[in-house]
Amino acid sequence: MEIIPLSLPGVMLLVPRHIGDERGYFAETFRADRFQQSVGDWTFVQDNESRSAKAGTVRGLHFQSEPQAQGKLVRCTAGALFDVAVDIRAGSPTYGHWLGETLTPENGRQLWVPPGFAHGFCSLEPDTVICYKVTDYYSAECDKGLAWDDPAIGIDWPDIADPETLSGKDRVQPRLADLPEYFSWSK
Repeated sequence: MEIIPLSLPGVMLLVPRHIGDERGYFAETFRADRFQQSVGDWTFVQDNESRSAKAGTVRGLHFQSEPQAQGKLVRCTAGALFDVAVDIRAGSPTYGHWLGETLTPENGRQLWVPPGFAHGFCSLEPDTVICYKVTDYYSAECDKGLAWDDPAIGIDWPDIADPETLSGKDRVQPRLADLPEYFSWSK
């Protein structure tokens, strides 16, 4: 498995090696020792999965605040998705910057989104399934969000991103300028 640092410090791309033959392939999708060496000492406590029936479904941007901030290790097990991380650590040199990666079962890529980043995605195909490990349990009190289409962030969403697919909660998330300081950057 290759673990690649990306343009936002702390966000990593995990690319497992596929070993294949005429039957298909085998891939090691997670190894705690390699993850700890390259990313840090995180413990995953919960696995989540969601299915988006329609291509163009937008979910996010979501995060959990302290004391139950979550890191997420995201992968796509069916369909395809455009996965996004946004730095929301006050004082960070990359505050408000975003990056996006296309995740598919075929490319096997996984995105590590540490605490201090908002996360969202757009399904690129019907019946897209996203699976992700998290480092803390879900907490309704700590469940927060950020407007998916904030022009100050300027995410270049796929053309098929459909605002009509947003949940009621995601339709009313604050813009970055109105977001309280949930996380602080430290060197």
